[in-house]
Amino acid sequence: MNLMKVKTFITAMIMVLALASCNGNKFRVSGTIEGAGDSTQLVLEESSNGSWFILDSIKTTGNGAFEVSHQAPQYPGIYRIRMNSQSIYFPIDSIDNISISTKLKTFDTDFTVTGSEHAAQVMQIDKDAIKYMASAAGEEELAKWKRSLADMVLADPGGIVSYYIINKYINGQPLFNPADSKDLKVIGAVANLFRQFSPQDPRTDYLVNLVLNAQREQRAQQTRSDLDTLQVSMTSLFNINLEDYDGVKHDLQSEAGKGNVVILNFTIYEADFSPAFNKILNDTYIKYKNRGLEIYQVSLDRNDVVYRQAAKNLPWITVYDPTGSSSAPYNISSVPTVFIIDRSGVVAKRVDDVTQLPQEVAKYL
Repeated sequence: MNLMKVKTFITAMIMVLALASCNGNKFRVSGTIEGAGDSTQLVLEESSNGSWFILDSIKTTGNGAFEVSHQAPQYPGIYRIRMNSQSIYFPIDSIDNISISTKLKTFDTDFTVTGSEHAAQVMQIDKDAIKYMASAAGEEELAKWKRSLADMVLADPGGIVSYYIINKYINGQPLFNPADSKDLKVIGAVANLFRQFSPQDPRTDYLVNLVLNAQREQRAQQTRSDLDTLQVSMTSLFNINLEDYDGVKHDLQSEAGKGNVVILNFTIYEADFSPAFNKILNDTYIKYKNRGLEIYQVSLDRNDVVYRQAAKNLPWITVYDPTGSSSAPYNISSVPTVFIIDRSGVVAKRVDDVTQLPQEVAKYL
């Protein structure tokens, strides 16, 4: 093989490998529509914070089958297959392979979506929504369903399914309304975790502005100021159930239910402030532990070894959360952050000046 042929061969191989690499970084959506012919028009669309953009259009084959693929997103997103005004929604995390089975006459009401756990969750949410819209469900039943969705969000506030839930509409109204203070807590938890762990995600600015605008409106009505934070006021306790360094789980609600005053602290042991801060905690604990004080400390360290070395020497409850998901409902933007939970189990105080912690705790003992 002469030099020219070698160069040509190498160039061709590079192009083939590049094409293969490009084609491999795609997600795929396929399925069947019972009753559809070979001319049923479908559209693949992507959501951008409530706006929809067409990515591709396809037609079904003679047996109602369809298939479409598209470049995988940099961040997980919400997509839909639309037929006229009817749509089936699903999330795409990366190079997912989503399968849809439905019928022509009941396209967006009687369908199945498989291919990922998140896709199955979104499908169930939409089917539940269809049930509540179609039936005369009472307010209590709807509220119960909404509470279950809120629990799902707070279990994984940084996930694409949580993003989908807080942007879900029922009968033309937002399921989680930013104008409602309770709903805003849930939305704020999602916004904070996106801001903390996915600052470049295109949804982050949207979520942050959604919360800030709602807070501005609330504060305008209440003639308040200080409009520059995401902090949502809390009057109740969001539960945390995590393991300590021995693998034993500790439930925050159970600890708060014992009638003690509980210091809830989110911290990072690896940080420079940690020794001095833990000294303040220890002094407070020694002073008041016999009067009913408990400390529930959550380590947000990414390094398991650092956590274990620090936690084993501390006399209070220390649990480990490297994902930071437990901090989201509490709108944590920096550490250390300290809350005081009073004897009735209510988050009574957020302590901004930790040097005043002993004096602040004494008010609730």
